[in-house]
Amino acid sequence: MRIAVVTLFPAWVAEAVKIGVVGRAIERGQVQVTTLSPRDFAGDVHGTVDDRPYGGGPGMVLKCETACAALRATRAQMPPGSRRIYLGAEGAPLTQRKASELAQLPGLILLAGRYEGVDERVLATEIDETISIGDYVLSGGELPALVLVDTVVRLLPGVLGDAESAGQDSFTAGLLDWPHYTRPENFEGLAVPPVLLSGNHAAINRWRMKQALGRTYERRPDVLERAELTSEQRELLNEYVRERTH
Repeated sequence: MRIAVVTLFPAWVAEAVKIGVVGRAIERGQVQVTTLSPRDFAGDVHGTVDDRPYGGGPGMVLKCETACAALRATRAQMPPGSRRIYLGAEGAPLTQRKASELAQLPGLILLAGRYEGVDERVLATEIDETISIGDYVLSGGELPALVLVDTVVRLLPGVLGDAESAGQDSFTAGLLDWPHYTRPENFEGLAVPPVLLSGNHAAINRWRMKQALGRTYERRPDVLERAELTSEQRELLNEYVRERTH
């Protein structure tokens, strides 16, 4: 997969993607991440990329000319079928399902906004969709772009060392993840649940699913409402609730 980030801070993004899972995927040639700045297309010596908003108000807005030029130059270097995404608070929320959808594409072009936003004509002509990582305001779209890159890249085939790891992540099955434990068996009086030491894989899987259901019920009931539970999962959830209320 190829990912291009159009940003006013290309050095920041380029350094960040060298770390961890994404960095290793880049080293192995599983993904290519490039950056381009709208300032490279500014026509004046000051590298102007923004201007005051029509209608008045505080802040500055990214200009059409430079943003569109950067996006078009990037698109010309990307494989056909690449998706153009603007990272903005007004977008649809980034979900695991959306990340899985994006991971199937040959390329992504990410526009990281700044200031008060981007001239609406840029979004109308050069962007396919807008994505948000949460209902809060950041100084710019670089962090959301990096979040999206990490979320998508770890889903690419062969990127994670354990092929099952991504499939067991929180939200992949529509639920939060279950609790995890490692050695020692007892730490300051807190013991690992006996079922995890039993070697009974059927019992372990049952316990894990029940804990995942219970955690989602307690911490993210909104997620549980959207989940399509099987009859077995509903029984496990009822069992979890009964255990906590008696």
